Amino acid sequence: MSAAQVLADAVPPKPPSEFAVIREDGYLEPFEGAIKHRNSLFQNWVDKINATENGFDAFSKGYVKYGFNVLPDNSIVYREWAPGAETASLIGEFNGWDRFSHQMKKNPFGTFEITIPPVGGQPAIPHDSKVKISMTKPGGERIERVPAWIKRVTQDLSVSPVYDAVFWNPPHKYKFVNKRPPAPAAVKVYEAHVGISTPEQRVGTYKEFTKDILVRIKNLGYNTIQLMAIMEHAYYASFGYQITSFFAASSRYGPPEDLMELIDTAHGMGLTVLLDVVHSHASNNADDGLNHFDGTDHHYFHAGAKGRHELWDSRLFNYGSHEVLRFLLSNLRYYMEEFQFDGFRFDGVTSMMYAHHGIGTGFSGGYHEYFGPGVDEEAVVYLMLANTMIHELYPSAITIAEDVSGMPALCRTVAEGGIGFDYRLSMAVPDMWIKLLKDGPGDEGWDLGNICFTLTNRRYKEKSICYCESHDQALVGDKTLAFWLMDAEMYTNMSDLTPLTPVIDRGLALHKMIRLITHSLGGEGYLNFEGNEFGHPEWLDFPRAGNNSSFQYARRQFNLTDDHLLRYKYLNNFDAAMNNLESKYQWLSSPQAYISLKNESDKVVVFERGNLLWVFNFHPTKSYTDYRVGTDWGGEYYVVLSSDDKEFGGHERIDKATHHFTTPMEWNGRKNWLQLYAPCRTVQVLAH
Repeated sequence: MSAAQVLADAVPPKPPSEFAVIREDGYLEPFEGAIKHRNSLFQNWVDKINATENGFDAFSKGYVKYGFNVLPDNSIVYREWAPGAETASLIGEFNGWDRFSHQMKKNPFGTFEITIPPVGGQPAIPHDSKVKISMTKPGGERIERVPAWIKRVTQDLSVSPVYDAVFWNPPHKYKFVNKRPPAPAAVKVYEAHVGISTPEQRVGTYKEFTKDILVRIKNLGYNTIQLMAIMEHAYYASFGYQITSFFAASSRYGPPEDLMELIDTAHGMGLTVLLDVVHSHASNNADDGLNHFDGTDHHYFHAGAKGRHELWDSRLFNYGSHEVLRFLLSNLRYYMEEFQFDGFRFDGVTSMMYAHHGIGTGFSGGYHEYFGPGVDEEAVVYLMLANTMIHELYPSAITIAEDVSGMPALCRTVAEGGIGFDYRLSMAVPDMWIKLLKDGPGDEGWDLGNICFTLTNRRYKEKSICYCESHDQALVGDKTLAFWLMDAEMYTNMSDLTPLTPVIDRGLALHKMIRLITHSLGGEGYLNFEGNEFGHPEWLDFPRAGNNSSFQYARRQFNLTDDHLLRYKYLNNFDAAMNNLESKYQWLSSPQAYISLKNESDKVVVFERGNLLWVFNFHPTKSYTDYRVGTDWGGEYYVVLSSDDKEFGGHERIDKATHHFTTPMEWNGRKNWLQLYAPCRTVQVLAH
């Protein structure tokens, strides 16, 4: 034995990592130090919060201490953190906007406070009356702001686009009737925007959504609603992504009690409700936002260029600040507690996690891109804290990350070395579909291998939500999938009274196939943006100066699917059948599919998932008789879903009465085979 061998034998083996993500992914081993470091920063914050704030529970209830709170004797306590201000006073309609009658006291930590005794046993500030905080800067300049923790703001565009803060203290509080439903085994998300949820050219309301849209969502087989644009935003055309008042549910759609009723009603129908939360940035507004709130540019945000997002023209939070953490964690807790939301879709996670915010940066998948100086550790630690707090206080809560970078361990627990989300959005999938339809070859030239790879390319033990299109793909400058497929003919040939043209026939067929292969192969959850289930035409464009404040494209035309003479109903029927079949066979919560066939010349894909056999024939013209497909499950098979059914706008070429029997002989790496008829541009799903 050589000396080198003796020395090698004497070196003890390296102990396994304390983090499961590293033990399971060797590519993470060189970055164990970085994962340890961020976990130590996380633990330091947990220890500090436990020591100084009595834990997450108390720390995340900042909304009962800050802002306006009414005491049992009807006194009103108002607190505001504004360390950069010299003086502060509360002004409003209740005191004739007098800047000197209700001056506030400042404590050593920069928090101003005032207690206003009741008048005649009632709160001194009337319900639904306007208020502001008036402050002076050290040089004497006076600034007036909408309170940061305000729970209601209103806008009168006939007067000004600037929001007014309102003291909201209704005499009758909303009482929730229904308990939260259990978390679904796999989320089927209906992404919705209350304001556009009407065919009329105006802003929709919470009440209308509760009455008209919830039942649609339930009937379509979705189990989760993701509500966009709820946190108040001054500019409607921002789609809710330029937040001005974080604790105020948007008044455009009605009072907060109407939103509570919406969520309560949804819970009664067994629907989970998630909030699209925006903690990645904040509006640049100062008059009615957080920008320069106390006269400094480093209050809630980083100072200078670090505190500004150059593409979004917005402010970036200082996630390393104790009070900013209180504000953001309390914001999450407020919506969970006061409105009974069931969790969150975190917007802009990529922008948060990297110092470059993803601007001018492509992600190749190399692990060096996910660690090191390009990562904003304070933001990553905030996300770890947020996920930990949410899941500790609400074990059935759901958190979803919108991340395009592919950050490893994003959806693993903090203890495992991860960041703590439950799901990530598979953002590469809609990009693939749009690219194929917009720039790619005709479907006869589609690369099925690449399509299947993109749909199944996800991180081990991290759950993904797959989708063909979300609101992003429908925004002005782009088009819905249906419009890419059928374009101008949607205006002339979507009626059953008109000829079924080749363009419409192809569009209907591929719309169904694209959605089902994405649903079945793409992840552990599924998402649809409202209206796209029935092939909504055109695009989304909110009223703005550039379109003469038009609502023409800022609405969802549900009347199209309700009109039984129009072909939209076929796509709507298929969407419901697809989701309800998943509820029965639960493929989203089953292991990843085994793809036994990707035949590029035949344009056929075959796979098994959720105890079902899936056969897709994407060929535009070729149908196959006695087509042989493999399966590991022997026995008798029957069709449980066919995209070619008449109720789905098909040609009824697949006989669902036919049963198929397997032969115990290996085929395409499977133990058995069966033969079936596979018409062109169809999918059939078989159970056994």
